[in-house]
Amino acid sequence: MQHEIDRIDRKMLKHLQSDGRLSNAELADLVNVSPATCHRRTQKLFDQGIIKSVRAEISPDKVDRAALVMVGVVLDRSTPESFAEFETTIKKLDFVLDCHLVAGDFDYFLKIRVRDMADFNKLHGDKLIALPGVRQTRTFFVMKEVTDNAPLKF
Repeated sequence: MQHEIDRIDRKMLKHLQSDGRLSNAELADLVNVSPATCHRRTQKLFDQGIIKSVRAEISPDKVDRAALVMVGVVLDRSTPESFAEFETTIKKLDFVLDCHLVAGDFDYFLKIRVRDMADFNKLHGDKLIALPGVRQTRTFFVMKEVTDNAPLKF
């Protein structure tokens, strides 16, 4: 049974989105509950899938992946089978950060990080256009990242 997210849960989630490395004691102090209560509530948020994971956010420029590229993909067929085949394949590609099925002129939008334009050009020629069912791709090089992976507000 899903429990209602109350004011304390919201505060906990806000703090954890800002700093996932907070200890249970630090988080308990920030939301004014006992460490035992905080632990129980945090565990419940994990158990219910409200918190999916805790992970490090890596600075792309520090690991030679400073260029951000968005790619619009159009498939040659709009069938459940062609979508399923594309999605199965795309999940195996380590260079794709995000893949979203969208409405409009494209079927999917991909978010990809690469070293530079030459790196993307090779990736595009070797991998992207060879994906199953791809009829067309449209590439958008991000000039400036105004906001990326902002905390979820609710």
